Amino acid sequence: MSDQSLVPIDQNLPNKLPLVALMGRPIFPGIFTPIMIGNPADVKVVDDAVAGDALIGLVMLSNETDTPAITDLHKVGTAAKIVKKINLPDGGVNIFISTLRRFRIKKTLNPSNPIVAAVDYMDDEEDDTSEVKALTRALISEMKQISENNPLFSEEMRLNMINIDHPGKIADFIASILNIDKAEQQKILEILNVRKRMEQVLVFIKKEQELLRIQHRIQKEINEKIEKSQRDYFLKEELKAIKTELGMTTDAKSSEYQRFKEKLDTFKFEGEIKEAVDQELEKFNLMDPNSAEFIVTRNYLDVIAGLPWNEPAPEHFDLKTAQAILEEDHYGLKDVKTRIVEYLAVRKLRKDTKGSIICLVGPPGVGKTSVGRSIARSLGKQFFRFSVGGMRDEAEIKGHRRTYIGALPGKIIQGLKIVKAKDPVFMIDEIDKMGASYQGDPASALLEVLDPEQNSSFRDHYLDLPFDISHIFFIVTANTLDTIPPPLQDRMEIIQLPGYIDTEKLEIAKRYLVPKSLEKNGLKKHQVKYTADSLLHIANAYAREAGVRNFEKNLDKIHRKLAKQIIDAEEKIDVKGEKIDKKKPQTELAADPGTSSRKRVPGSPPEKPALPHFAIDKKLIEKHLGKPIFPEGEVKRADRPGMSVGLAWTSMGGDTLVIEAISVPGKEGLTLTGMMGDTMKESAAIAMTVARKLAVERYGLASDWFDKNHIHLHIPEGATPKDGPSAGITMATAFLSLMRDKTIADRLVMTGELSLTGQVLPIGGLKEKTIAARRNKARHIIIPKQNLRDLDDIPDHVKKGIEFHPVERFEEVLSLALPY
Repeated sequence: MSDQSLVPIDQNLPNKLPLVALMGRPIFPGIFTPIMIGNPADVKVVDDAVAGDALIGLVMLSNETDTPAITDLHKVGTAAKIVKKINLPDGGVNIFISTLRRFRIKKTLNPSNPIVAAVDYMDDEEDDTSEVKALTRALISEMKQISENNPLFSEEMRLNMINIDHPGKIADFIASILNIDKAEQQKILEILNVRKRMEQVLVFIKKEQELLRIQHRIQKEINEKIEKSQRDYFLKEELKAIKTELGMTTDAKSSEYQRFKEKLDTFKFEGEIKEAVDQELEKFNLMDPNSAEFIVTRNYLDVIAGLPWNEPAPEHFDLKTAQAILEEDHYGLKDVKTRIVEYLAVRKLRKDTKGSIICLVGPPGVGKTSVGRSIARSLGKQFFRFSVGGMRDEAEIKGHRRTYIGALPGKIIQGLKIVKAKDPVFMIDEIDKMGASYQGDPASALLEVLDPEQNSSFRDHYLDLPFDISHIFFIVTANTLDTIPPPLQDRMEIIQLPGYIDTEKLEIAKRYLVPKSLEKNGLKKHQVKYTADSLLHIANAYAREAGVRNFEKNLDKIHRKLAKQIIDAEEKIDVKGEKIDKKKPQTELAADPGTSSRKRVPGSPPEKPALPHFAIDKKLIEKHLGKPIFPEGEVKRADRPGMSVGLAWTSMGGDTLVIEAISVPGKEGLTLTGMMGDTMKESAAIAMTVARKLAVERYGLASDWFDKNHIHLHIPEGATPKDGPSAGITMATAFLSLMRDKTIADRLVMTGELSLTGQVLPIGGLKEKTIAARRNKARHIIIPKQNLRDLDDIPDHVKKGIEFHPVERFEEVLSLALPY
């Protein structure tokens, strides 16, 4: 309400009044105030009143409605005189009224349009006691406190409040200006007892004061925060101006933005990449550093700025130097080195910096990872290695989308950011041990990475921009090709790394393993001496696997024990074996010129005892490593009827396989044990059929022998799974050895698939199998004739001392193993 004042009460008021319904608050007597009238029915009431005595009744609605009737009104209202009327453009009117007295609706004369009622005017119930005076003072005093700092209270309102002399009018005036609920104001309007009315108003004043106190406290806290923020802002601006004047960097965000912009401008982006990078830069510049999105955008720009976008420089490497590095780092592996050098020669001839994809396959410990490092060193390129063994999430390869919390780029982009070169050598280890899950198939994700036709525009999920990774030289490693998907194999140049024989392990130990292990365990080269026999003993008795990893572990074990002996020797003092007390002055043995004996001379300089030297022989090896795992002279032999020795290929390299067969009286049948796979069981069934036919037709075995005997075939090491068809001729030979009760030729091993008609079919992994046969001290190997071409791939020193017997029919096998 504005511009409110008091007017005198006119005692000559009519008993019949047209009523105007109030949508908002009730209006108290003794007030001069404007009212906006918009309802057409109420506008007509006003027009009629102005034409007459200008008196109307103002009553608040009890039920809000657009077409009010008298039943929708409270019973108590205020009579008012219209002082001035102003017509409004929308058809409504604005009237200035002077309110006069309270009234109560007595009788309805017209219920609606217009509402007319007979009324009774009500006077205040006077109570001229000291309590009323005290309440009057309290009201005025409390209202002063409220009005002092409240801009809504005009000076005129404060003066009117002071000049009112009637307690009831003071209560009405204060109730009209307090910010209280309209229902509560209606209740005050209906209170006729002045003292009760003043008490009720005083309660609302106290509530208003409490609200004001809370408001002031909140306002104060807000102001303090605003003042601190403004102060910090001005200080930062001032500091920024000072730094700018001194040529120093300004705030961290501006510094980061400038760094990103300068770095990204050097890449000369075009097209999609330029558009996306510029958009991210602009977004970063406009962001609040305290927002969560700021860190996400900053990390994204940091990845982009850290990647090598520029084209790599032309390659300059010397083929002879590359070959020398390979020879220096690895012993043997002639075929592998030859293929790698040929590969590098093609790269140099074509002057092609495009990457290549090589897959090194071989047993553990044969040097696949170290070969990759040597290739990087020979090319003079950065080397980055990561393993995908056990990986089940394709996001590890192609990255996470930036919508996820903690998103990161994939291993390929991470590696490029680390090496900061566009044409490094990347080694992906254990590619045969990847899995698949609900999170995706990493092997499928690698199809794009390792495809030269696709990886020129590789799109990482995090980066979401095309990046050319075709310059990367990829080297992947695996123990076996069986678990690598064929589409992935098609994209790679596969190079097999066979295992090592004992003589190769001897050279590797002398050149690499022994010096490396001595240095790792703090020993000097001159302190430990190995003979060739001792190293061969370790290789044959403790480390017969295809690689040299266990060989190195055994050397480490020996050297740790030697290191302990050396420390024990340094802590001894003299021939008496007394312990050193490092806290007391030491006395050493010194020469006495008068005698041939030695005595302690206090204060003489200490003599360093000579450190022990060790000559490693078989006895010392067994002392430190325990009894041999593979006793010397223990080779797998067929030393009784029903036994034969075959060759097998595993992911750990080649191995020898003993086949045992016995017969027991009983019902005809065949029992197979030794954890055989389905393919091997089928081979055993074929072998049994072929052996039975030859035993009867060629060797004259009685046909009823099979009715009276049950045959059991077993392959030892029953906990190890075995499968494949290459043991066909070995099992058939064991069956015939049993049926003829004859032992096969000594130091003879064999491998080959057997058909039902007796043909010997080709097998794989002949190189690894030959190495296994050599470790088993075999002298004769029966192989399928179609595998003769594979002999050229086997080094001469591996074939030395072994005679190969190529065969086409099983009868040829029998003539060699069980001559008639």
